[in-house]
Amino acid sequence: MNLWGKLIGGAAGLMLGGPLGALLGAAAGHAVDAYVLPQEPDARPPEERMRSVAFTIAVIALGAKLAKADGAVTHDELAAFKEVFQVDPDEEANLQRVFDLARRSTAGFDSYARQIAAMFDDHPLVLEELLGGLFHIAKADGLVPQAELDYLKQVAAIFGFDDAAFARIRASHLGAMVAAADPWTVLDLPPDTDEATARGRYRHLVRENHPDHLIAEGLPEEAIALANQKMAAINAAWMSVRAERGWR
Repeated sequence: MNLWGKLIGGAAGLMLGGPLGALLGAAAGHAVDAYVLPQEPDARPPEERMRSVAFTIAVIALGAKLAKADGAVTHDELAAFKEVFQVDPDEEANLQRVFDLARRSTAGFDSYARQIAAMFDDHPLVLEELLGGLFHIAKADGLVPQAELDYLKQVAAIFGFDDAAFARIRASHLGAMVAAADPWTVLDLPPDTDEATARGRYRHLVRENHPDHLIAEGLPEEAIALANQKMAAINAAWMSVRAERGWR
């Protein structure tokens, strides 16, 4: 699947508008050298295509601003983006250019965050997946300095996540870097929860975070790795809780 064929020059891009649309327009003018990307058939409704494009360009824009919080965009951060999205190996140069365009843009990260938050205001799970993509980029070099954590917390607040939700999302993505992630935090449960309640919560999280459900909510198919990572964190937390309590 040619990611840039869906981003550059597509009808969804023309509909997007705002700071994300401006970045997409700049990418259309500068991201491709020496050849024209083919337009792939896409039978999805225009609004669905627009949301998919918006999600992807938002990860690029916010990821680039995140990298700027502690320096320049690195190879590790670009590699992390390619772990989140399915990107052909020969598209890395285009990816670098779009990251650079976003990093140099005069638009503030909050303008990008507010636009994507408004587009997905009725799909908080998709916004959480987007934030998960930013966490994945942040930890790509093995370190997540305070400046990046502050940035991520500000983006989370714009997305509508309070401090407790941010702590849960942070634990599910960064727990292994600083200490074992608290499984109760990942499951959003107090440690004294009984087995029936905990099991019900786990099953609820599995249902709402299943990749098929998230794609139906608006997560681009190219970002399926994000959904798989979230499911892995939920399953690991549940296994840890079961072992801790001796539940079958």
